[in-house]
Amino acid sequence: MIKMGAGGRMSEPNSPSPVQRVPHTKPPFTVGELKKAIPPHCFHRSVLRSFSYVVYDLSLVFLFYYITTYFSLLPSNLTVLAWPIYWTLQGCTLTGVWVIAHECGHHAFSDYQWLDDAVGFVLHSSLLVPYFSWKISHRRHHSNTGSLDRDEVFVPKPKSKLSCFSKYLNNPLGRVLTLTVTLTLGWPMYLAFNVSGRPYDRFACHYNPYGPIYSARERLQIYISDAGIFTAGYVLYRLVLAKGMAWVVCVYGIPLLIVNAFLVLITYLQHTHPTLPHYDSSEWDWLRGALATVDRDYGVLNKVFHNITDTHVAHHLFSTMPHYNAMEATRAIKPILGEYYQFDDTPFYKAMWREARECLYVEPDEGSSEKGVFWYKNKF
Repeated sequence: MIKMGAGGRMSEPNSPSPVQRVPHTKPPFTVGELKKAIPPHCFHRSVLRSFSYVVYDLSLVFLFYYITTYFSLLPSNLTVLAWPIYWTLQGCTLTGVWVIAHECGHHAFSDYQWLDDAVGFVLHSSLLVPYFSWKISHRRHHSNTGSLDRDEVFVPKPKSKLSCFSKYLNNPLGRVLTLTVTLTLGWPMYLAFNVSGRPYDRFACHYNPYGPIYSARERLQIYISDAGIFTAGYVLYRLVLAKGMAWVVCVYGIPLLIVNAFLVLITYLQHTHPTLPHYDSSEWDWLRGALATVDRDYGVLNKVFHNITDTHVAHHLFSTMPHYNAMEATRAIKPILGEYYQFDDTPFYKAMWREARECLYVEPDEGSSEKGVFWYKNKF
């Protein structure tokens, strides 16, 4: 049985029984009531504590790199084993660094916006993320979560707007191909070409200060973000000249691919689940949209990823709350949320496959009077 949290239980993958969906009607509670249930200290942002996670993560990053300097002393058969272990450990740790930079973008790192932006800019640029560019579009995602008309990323399509070849990918081989492309190319394709993002009336790109994603007053920040990417790229170019392409790929490139894959996977699974609704403009409101998310269990990686995985519902409700208080806040609001809270403890690799099979497009239920409420479906 696939276990769910307060939101109910799913059936076995091959069972004809329908899933128990999250309620889509107006909740019997308000954001203010949820906030009152959370201990006030959970909203306190400590500079020292926030920096302690930066120092811890970066210490591990440099430790793992330092260990690689001894790989040349290993027998060749052990070297073949050592590098994949390094890539996995480094990729997971750098994903934690990515999450801290993401927290800076939400002003959840400290009480000082300039400090949050400085830390976030350095950390994200080092991972080839345009900090301010993504901060702006991600803020709009939080403002419009669950809206089919205004959400910014992983916006599901209705059946009528699927590509003509989609039904031919609805099989095991097609899912393997789709997931492989999504996890390897999904993040750079989103940044560069707005793939899986909200449709705009003209070409949208996170690197273009004059693109439709940004307003005139935001252009300077986009230039600064681009400068950060250019600087990081130049450092990598100098490293290639000094150390060689193979060294840069092994030490930095492959761990970065793992970071990008986890980033896409985490975001995909947070917003994609057979029990979650999406809304068009006739039904959407901010609270119901924020609740159209699901907490997941990544095992030990929950801590490595600073609990962005298993406290995502609370994060969408109170995005300026630091991650180290989000678990306590989640426990405080779960009794109030009741069936509106969703948790799925399916191992993430199984959930990835299941959602890729079951969540292909969204449509209102046939015969339903609620034409503005859309649910995931997979029948062609």
